[in-house]
Amino acid sequence: PHYAKISDKGDWVSLQMIDVEQVSNDADAYVLNTGSPHYVTLAEGVKDKDVYAEGYAIRNNDTYRENGINVNFVEPKGSGYFVRTFERGVEDETYACGTGVTAVALAMAKHNRQTGHITTPIQVLGGEMNIRFDYDGKKFTDIFLEGPALQVFEGEINI
Repeated sequence: PHYAKISDKGDWVSLQMIDVEQVSNDADAYVLNTGSPHYVTLAEGVKDKDVYAEGYAIRNNDTYRENGINVNFVEPKGSGYFVRTFERGVEDETYACGTGVTAVALAMAKHNRQTGHITTPIQVLGGEMNIRFDYDGKKFTDIFLEGPALQVFEGEINI
């Protein structure tokens, strides 16, 4: 089960994610599970990257083909990061992946050797999010994904 909090204004949601202990290296990337497996790689020109082709190739290589993996391309942007994600199951790019931006924030903290209480702003094609967490150099705890709550659909179906 997840813990979530909606701001008093109702326009911002904070969702607690699972604690993460294992972050491994795979060539020039970090691999970790934030509820789904993620491959996080720093890249230049992420805005113009062919996320479908490059993400598909990594997701379907010999190492990850059987179970699949989400592939996150990351570029530093100001005090945070710009991220684009190829998502397994969808088998294409998604505009916002909560477990993906969480994986990016944790991987970049490890990459940059940060510890303590950390807040990382992340920009995705779908908007902006923040990831807050504690890191003692071994384990990530108290991880919260925060972002705007927008109603994107309302419908009714007769059964």
